[in-house]
Amino acid sequence: MIESDRAPDAAHDEEHDEAHDVRDDEAVSRFVERCAADLVEAGMQRMGARVFAALLVSDSGALTSAELAEQLQISPAAVSGAIRYLAQVDLVAREREPGSRRERYRLYNEVWYETMTRRDQVLTRWESTMRDGVKILGPGTPAGQRASETAEFFEFMQTELRSLLERWRAHQAAARTDGAEAP
Repeated sequence: MIESDRAPDAAHDEEHDEAHDVRDDEAVSRFVERCAADLVEAGMQRMGARVFAALLVSDSGALTSAELAEQLQISPAAVSGAIRYLAQVDLVAREREPGSRRERYRLYNEVWYETMTRRDQVLTRWESTMRDGVKILGPGTPAGQRASETAEFFEFMQTELRSLLERWRAHQAAARTDGAEAP
């Protein structure tokens, strides 16, 4: 008899679920710091990167200031500054706990998709600035030519990014459909 044909053993399933749900806090902490280091290397503020990574690895995607401070072993002021930064760059939202004055900080749904969508707006602005620069610098000058190439690059990136995001949506839809059809 193959494994999947076996009748479910409730005690075994419960034991497996408990073992599956237990996390190694030290390993999670190391992962948060590694993820934060990658984000810092990409240009994110250090404490913001640590708080973002902590939210990312939480099952709920939301934590209070006290939970973040305890998990990261940082001061409430450091959490506050990091949240202010993350909210400013549209990576987290603040929400009140029902019936409480405490705030929870939550990652936006589809945080990476939304971040890339906003990047398209930044590329549009940069392209426009570079096109203005070409006019100011003169299209025949070396500086004007660099500005023109830069504008062309941003235009190319916008087109590719939109196409990539559309393909991502199609990929997600196909994955949901495949998952729904699985027995």
